[in-house]
Amino acid sequence: MKNTSFLLIILLVLSSCGNDASVEKVIQSGDASEIRAKKEELSSRQRELSSQIADLNAALQQMDVTNDFTLVSTEVVEDTIFKHFVEIPGDVETDQNIIIYPEYSGVLREVLVNEGEDVQKGQILARIDEGGLRSQLAQAQAQATLAKTTFERQERLWKQKIGSEIQFLEAKTNYEALQNSVDQLLSQLAKTVVRAPFSGTIDEILTDQGEVVAPGQSRLFRLINLSNMHITAAIPEPYLGKIQKGSEVLVEIGATGKEFTSTIQQVGNFINPNNRTFEIKVNVPAGVNQVKPNQIATVKLNDYSSKNAVVIPENVVQQNSLGENVAFVVEPRNDSIGIVQRRPIKTGYSYNGKVEVLEGIKPGELIIVEGARSVRDGQEVKFQD
Repeated sequence: MKNTSFLLIILLVLSSCGNDASVEKVIQSGDASEIRAKKEELSSRQRELSSQIADLNAALQQMDVTNDFTLVSTEVVEDTIFKHFVEIPGDVETDQNIIIYPEYSGVLREVLVNEGEDVQKGQILARIDEGGLRSQLAQAQAQATLAKTTFERQERLWKQKIGSEIQFLEAKTNYEALQNSVDQLLSQLAKTVVRAPFSGTIDEILTDQGEVVAPGQSRLFRLINLSNMHITAAIPEPYLGKIQKGSEVLVEIGATGKEFTSTIQQVGNFINPNNRTFEIKVNVPAGVNQVKPNQIATVKLNDYSSKNAVVIPENVVQQNSLGENVAFVVEPRNDSIGIVQRRPIKTGYSYNGKVEVLEGIKPGELIIVEGARSVRDGQEVKFQD
């Protein structure tokens, strides 16, 4: 800067030599138009000299190896789409995640599947020892067959007005009672076979073959279907008007860091009076891997969007003694040297390390992203992208 001032003084002195008389003569003429013309001529020469001085100063700076400028990193500010999200914790769930219990007491005679095996709805998973039910069924079926024959014969005779009504009714009642016994035994026998209630994967076998099992007590298998999972989250009441079925959301799975886009498939109609929240369900799209029931998820709701927004890194924003937000930009002198300018700025929403600038910085300017805390307003710096 001292070199620049010195060169400016020299050039102005040299350029003014031999011109003082001319200026005095113009002033003495008293002609306003001539005076204005002379002023414009000198102003034009001054601008030309200033440009030449800037070129000379840049050349001197490049030749001066002792000049040690502060090095800063810069980034061109561009207008872009800015979106702000509210992050709500949620849980991955599936409606088809159950423990299968036996419906019949007895010894677990056969386990017909392995852990991790895919099964279809209705497939036989295990058999429980029926404890003589088949023999009882065979005997009941034989008695029911005889009772049916007797009933049909009595029915024919009754239609021919032969025999008494009481004989006909006794035969009918006996047949129906024995048939009911057969049906009950068939139902009990069916309970000795454990079947898959829906298609899925045998995640865990909880009882070994040969153990005695009982209804409602012995856990046999865990069956899971991962093809229809969802995420539940409790949303604060103030966001009720901003959320509806079909709204797009971002979901992040904490354990894996995986993020995907989904939609809200259900919005609860009940506000929990304890925490003033309502529940939503977010669908897990097909093809999204490494998502398991009971994982912790983060549901990100887009509550603000702005097109053509000026966005800068949040960490470059500083506060002055008056509590105002400020940032530092570089006004380039050439391809690598510039002057620092401190800009008071007005900021809006911030998200994911970025903040929207509402006033103070325009697209195309160079914002200092590294080294901003070691510079001052008006300082010459060397910058790089």
